[in-house]
Amino acid sequence: MTSTRSPLNKGYWPFLVPGVLALLLVIIIPFLMNVGISFTKWNGITSPTWIGLANYEKAMHDETFWASFKNNLYVIVAMTIVPTIAGLLLSAFLYDYVANKMGKGVASFFRASYYLPQILPVAIAGVVWRWILQPKWGVLNWILTGIGLEGRNWLGSADTAMYSVMGIMVWFQLGYPLVIFMAALQRVDPDIYEAASVDGANWMQKFTKITIHQIRPEIFVVVLMTLIHSLKIFAQIFVLTRGGPGRATIVPSYFAYQNFFEKANVGYGATISTIMTVIIILLTILFINAQSRQELREGV
Repeated sequence: MTSTRSPLNKGYWPFLVPGVLALLLVIIIPFLMNVGISFTKWNGITSPTWIGLANYEKAMHDETFWASFKNNLYVIVAMTIVPTIAGLLLSAFLYDYVANKMGKGVASFFRASYYLPQILPVAIAGVVWRWILQPKWGVLNWILTGIGLEGRNWLGSADTAMYSVMGIMVWFQLGYPLVIFMAALQRVDPDIYEAASVDGANWMQKFTKITIHQIRPEIFVVVLMTLIHSLKIFAQIFVLTRGGPGRATIVPSYFAYQNFFEKANVGYGATISTIMTVIIILLTILFINAQSRQELREGV
């Protein structure tokens, strides 16, 4: 018996070649080189020296390494958990109330306004926030002083630096889930909401029982993408605090950068990068598997 799938599959293979070559050249080969370098002691100039797992053993006993991953948990809260929950509520409010009461144009204006930080260059946004939070002449301290409160050195104090960065990260990140969820809400069948209203369901019941259930695939995507982004965060930390004061805001990507380019400890920087990459790959596999199992249970 002749298979009807074989010619079709062969026909598609040539179209995959550019993508496979790009994947090898841009992702696979650099990653394998990074893994190889992580087993060496290398300053980036002279010949690397093979030291086996010494860099990994060093990482396990390095307080700065663990502090960077601890700080990454705060960043995950600011870039994944808070924006996802706030984005869900805001998108439902804009879609259900603002669009119906004030018009779709007003809802689109608010959607674009929330998304604006996503399209601003990180360097410019970071510099503006540094001005706003400047302890001597920043706008925030000027307002606080004006209403009788004491100003703070928001980014220069270990007590407030991480919380200040978290607030800025929420501002950066909120627009992304909002746009995704508002697009997802447009594919939900209005008849489902009408049937729920006839049965006496209030807004919160429709939101929790219908909206969240219907747009769950988009929620999975948003959580996964923002989680990966939060684990890789570098530019915002570089512009705002450079990991300081002390280790207050250091994250793995910036710690790797310091070892790569400031301390000439390329092997250890590659080790941190490898560990971070493995964590991201494992989390991605877990999320995709969880989503696939969910879709299989629902017969999607």
